[in-house]
Amino acid sequence: MFSQFNAQQLQAVYYLDSPLLVLAGAGSGKTRVITGKIVHLLHNVGYQPQEIAAITFTNKAAQEMRERIASMVSNNVSGNLNISTFHALGLKIIRQESQHIGLKKNFSILDSTDCTKMLTELIPTSGKEHIFQVQQQISLWKNALISPETAVLSAQNAWEKAAAQAYASYTATLAAYHAVDFDDLIRLPCQLFEQNSEIKYQWQMKLRYLLVDECQDTNACQYALLRHLTGIDARFTVVGDDDQSIYAWRGADIGNLKKLQDDYPNLKIIKLEQNYRSTQRILRVANAVIANNPKLFDKKLWSNYADGDFVQVLSCQDETHEAETVASKIQYNRLIKNTKFSDFAVLYRGNHQARVFEEVFRQAKIPYRISGGQSFFDKTEIKDILAYMRLLTNPDDDQAFLRAITSPKRGIGETSLGKLNELSAQFGQSLYTVANRQGALSVLPRHAQTSMEKWLSFINHYRHLAENQHAGNVLRQLLDEIEYKRYLIDNNEEKQGEWRWQNVQDFVEWIDKKSDEKNLFAITQNIALLNILDNQQQEEIDAVHLTTLHSAKGLEYPIVFLAGCEEGLFPHQDSIDEGNLDEERRLMYVGITRARQTLFITHAIKRKRAGHWQFNEPSRFIDEMPLDDIQIFGRKNTAPIVSQAEGNARLEAIRQKLAGKMKS
Repeated sequence: MFSQFNAQQLQAVYYLDSPLLVLAGAGSGKTRVITGKIVHLLHNVGYQPQEIAAITFTNKAAQEMRERIASMVSNNVSGNLNISTFHALGLKIIRQESQHIGLKKNFSILDSTDCTKMLTELIPTSGKEHIFQVQQQISLWKNALISPETAVLSAQNAWEKAAAQAYASYTATLAAYHAVDFDDLIRLPCQLFEQNSEIKYQWQMKLRYLLVDECQDTNACQYALLRHLTGIDARFTVVGDDDQSIYAWRGADIGNLKKLQDDYPNLKIIKLEQNYRSTQRILRVANAVIANNPKLFDKKLWSNYADGDFVQVLSCQDETHEAETVASKIQYNRLIKNTKFSDFAVLYRGNHQARVFEEVFRQAKIPYRISGGQSFFDKTEIKDILAYMRLLTNPDDDQAFLRAITSPKRGIGETSLGKLNELSAQFGQSLYTVANRQGALSVLPRHAQTSMEKWLSFINHYRHLAENQHAGNVLRQLLDEIEYKRYLIDNNEEKQGEWRWQNVQDFVEWIDKKSDEKNLFAITQNIALLNILDNQQQEEIDAVHLTTLHSAKGLEYPIVFLAGCEEGLFPHQDSIDEGNLDEERRLMYVGITRARQTLFITHAIKRKRAGHWQFNEPSRFIDEMPLDDIQIFGRKNTAPIVSQAEGNARLEAIRQKLAGKMKS
């Protein structure tokens, strides 16, 4: 299997004498190296599958790695490997060590929406924007391993002090509910290992060799987890690229690559600079742009491919003209080069840029797919079912309790729930626990008492079923008993109700197919880590990809359009004002290196923002590109965007269509 590896890739696979950092440039085969090293550790070194952990940042990357490994080793071996995201590994640790962390076994994992609701209750006088900012700050504190106490003591102003106090209340509420949020999935194992050296040593013995992908995207918490798990033996390989560090806004610290050298003085560094994706010309443009950034490590991508097409810079009149130009280029390339729609990607700095492309593509009958659409798990009907599953798993989950008891309503009104909430606050216990207290329900009207008693009996009955029966069967019985289909039909337009019920059926069928975990409790905890059922394994359709530059990382396309390359938009004005141009430049580098064969860079002379026209200069990053490798169209004293050949080709296509219609 190693016959296709280059010398540097082979060196990275075989090196085991000390900790290893593989500096893997875009398209240089880093996944090949990680999977190859896993096979080497298994077949040639003698590691057992369960002793190896490969950590990625996305479910998609983990799945790709699993599939590659499965094609190289037996099913028994691949099934025992620990290939997961940081969060999934953290969940595994918390599950096994829950008693040492102060959580009961069936703890809940709250998603972002649940956490927002909790914060809204804790700071009810604030607007949505303030709640969002506090939530983001709490996440940054957690990822930096800053405790609520430290946050309160180090607050510099009134806003930080209020946010820190909300952080303290939020943390206490999570503990009371036996619940965790996503950030806790890594923070809590770090906290446990910091406090309990014996348990830390046990995990170091369990996971004897670690491989970490995208190390430049780790935050302080993830880096600390790596440090805890590797121990003094430091048996690990991390793969990263300082030129592709683009997530500082969510806590990622490019400095972790530098810390590796300080924390592990015998760290070996191997560079992967041969690119297997892009033409030489595209790589020269990428290298020239990123050369303007300060360097942690010197690295220059190169390829055995030919120069290929010039990078085309298209100067458009406004955003509509920009979208029309992109549509025109797509149609022309399909006509001349017989390409598929799925060969094209339009990448942009902000989600708001997608709207005009959607409008123009619909008019031009160009199919498209936008990444980052609504998650399957974010659909109202699925969140309703998940609330029941979460409540059966952990009855102290107040958010799930409130959603389940009102979807559909169980004869208990808002006033009664409000009284129950007051009791919950008074006793410092969950709604479920308070409702089960002797005499607690006497504060409710008689009919509400009866309804609540029935509700508690209902939940307890299904908790027992969930322990002993297949998860799919339990859900079907529950949905039938609460008449959820009727609830959807009655509360939606007929077709919408039917669609929503079909989504629920699809969800239950998916639960049935989870052959590895039949227990409803385990499935419920794992669902919190899944993203859109990993896009529900959607079949690939022939459509143009519309996506943000951040979402495009790790992907590649034959033909790429980088849209909106203007000062204030890309680089973003906030980054200019805050002096964060280095990260914006890395984002441009990522965008350029998504293209395999052809790259278009577009900018608009004027663009409407908040109802007013803005006139922006072309992005400074365009000026950093080598003139010998780019062609500029649409500016004064340059060729027009649409060449004569392209215009003639379009006319010919129209003639052929008309001739075909006349014959038919």
